[in-house]
Amino acid sequence: MKLIDKINARTSSTPFYSFEFFPPRTDEGFANLLARISRLSEPDPLAVSVTWGAGGTTKERSLDLAQITQSEYGVDTILHLTCTNMELGSVDDALRKAKALGIQNILALRGDPPRGEEYWIPTDPRFTHALDLVKYIKSSPEFASSFCVGVAAYPDGHADREVDAETELDHLKAKVDAGADFIITQLFYDVDAFIVWLGKVRAKGVNVPVIPGIMPLQSYTSFRRLTKLCGTQVPAQLDLDLDAIRHDDQKVKDFGVSLAAKMISRLTTEADVKGVHFCTLNLERSVRKILETLQWSGESSLPNNRLIVDASTMPSPDVPPSGKDLLINPVDASQSATNKLNSTQPIAETQEPGKGDVNNASTWDEFPNGWFGDYKSPAFGTQSDPWNPGTALSRAVAKSHKWGHPKCIEDLTHLFLAHLHSKLASTPFSPAPLSPESLLILPHLEKLTSKGWWTVFSQPAVDGVSSRDEIFGWGPSGGYVFQKGFVEFFAEKKDVDLIESRIRQKGEGWVQFFAANAKGDLRTNVPPGGKNAVTWGVFPGREIAQSTIIERDSFFSWKEEAFLTWKQWAFSYPPESDERKLLESVHDNRWLVSIVHHDFKDAPKLWTFVFDE
Repeated sequence: MKLIDKINARTSSTPFYSFEFFPPRTDEGFANLLARISRLSEPDPLAVSVTWGAGGTTKERSLDLAQITQSEYGVDTILHLTCTNMELGSVDDALRKAKALGIQNILALRGDPPRGEEYWIPTDPRFTHALDLVKYIKSSPEFASSFCVGVAAYPDGHADREVDAETELDHLKAKVDAGADFIITQLFYDVDAFIVWLGKVRAKGVNVPVIPGIMPLQSYTSFRRLTKLCGTQVPAQLDLDLDAIRHDDQKVKDFGVSLAAKMISRLTTEADVKGVHFCTLNLERSVRKILETLQWSGESSLPNNRLIVDASTMPSPDVPPSGKDLLINPVDASQSATNKLNSTQPIAETQEPGKGDVNNASTWDEFPNGWFGDYKSPAFGTQSDPWNPGTALSRAVAKSHKWGHPKCIEDLTHLFLAHLHSKLASTPFSPAPLSPESLLILPHLEKLTSKGWWTVFSQPAVDGVSSRDEIFGWGPSGGYVFQKGFVEFFAEKKDVDLIESRIRQKGEGWVQFFAANAKGDLRTNVPPGGKNAVTWGVFPGREIAQSTIIERDSFFSWKEEAFLTWKQWAFSYPPESDERKLLESVHDNRWLVSIVHHDFKDAPKLWTFVFDE
């Protein structure tokens, strides 16, 4: 059913809600997301949306996921559709497939440049803006009556900041005048500013439903990263509140649930808002808790188990209901169980990990402390703009030339050293200053970088530190965390040869490594299917949480991001410039190397091995 028709037909006083998912990076993550969507379909969302990916990179996966949510789970689906990488006729093909699948809702977006490309250049001249997509669909005899079309809006301004706020409002009105039926906004956290912005939208004569995008806080670091990437305004009080609890991931999550519930309550009572859109990041637990807090889901956080008693001992009908709802006779119990089984949606054969009684499938990946987390998670690798996943380096940041004008290898070495010495707040690979735990191994990182082995990720070995520790702690309080020492850096092929030979001769099974170049050549001593948990935690009432796992899929996923960053950085300089030639040469010739030492009880072991001391 078309979303606008469902919204207009609603008679319930309870606001509606929808969920947003993105196609996971890995096959395991995709299979596990299906089980998650099945569970999240139970509270009866108005719709779910499926993102399209930067440059159309997830086109086939997006269509596959949309087909399953629409046909197998019976949830009306909003398919994101971008102009990027759409060859002549590709938009028609995508719309025809969506129509054949019974999908009646499209979110029209321009999208970012294709991954690794310098400029946004339309491949189909008919589509250069989201406005063009709206006009095309709404004027097409083939598609106009088939689709309800939504568009995006940015209450805090678009991350690119290419136009001012007034011009953005004009663009939004143009999309609605062209036939857009509803608006979904990018994430925000300043409700007061949103209400002011919405007033300006209505003053422009835009009267279609505006659905706020709500992204629950999942962790302090991801909140910082995403708000910076999306250009989101963060209220000063929110900054202070989060800073006070930033070392307790469980408190941050609980705070995020409370914050989202308060935001939604204000939005649906103080503004012209009939429902909200949850950017789930493919995680489940926080969204469920928000719905329970708002009492929108019809679910109780405590299961209402009933005692099966013989029919002869059941209370008579005239007994007051208090306590009677805790009893059930055997016949009704059997029928209730049968009905429940019959109504359960099918899920993928692949079962989610972590399905113990304590650590159930909805929470096993709730604390992805590392850069990517567990490759089996549906949320694996969630590091970028939710509407344009996979954008490794912001074009605006790259073109600002904040990292100077490197013209030779020595310049790059000096740049990475400047970051280690806090003279640079970031590098293209590290968006923030050196972390406190990296400062503890600073002499080793300096030594590596001075050799021309430019470090991008690292961690010291840790043996059972409190989860509340200000440097190493993560996850809920009352636990202990562990981590193996590892380091990742860019090096030349001759250095990879040296490292591989040293590991083979002296590693004695304690050292594992991956090394790969931009072409995809791989060298490793990790056997096929081998997995290495490098960060894990033990918490009260939970199974052991493995928050960072390095294996082939996760390394390759990060490798793609890393070399894409070199390419996008190169594009920020003029063609044939010394800077571009240098960065392109690095992209083409360097290798990304990841080394892990398994002896986490002897912290210096990694470094004595790497330096062959």
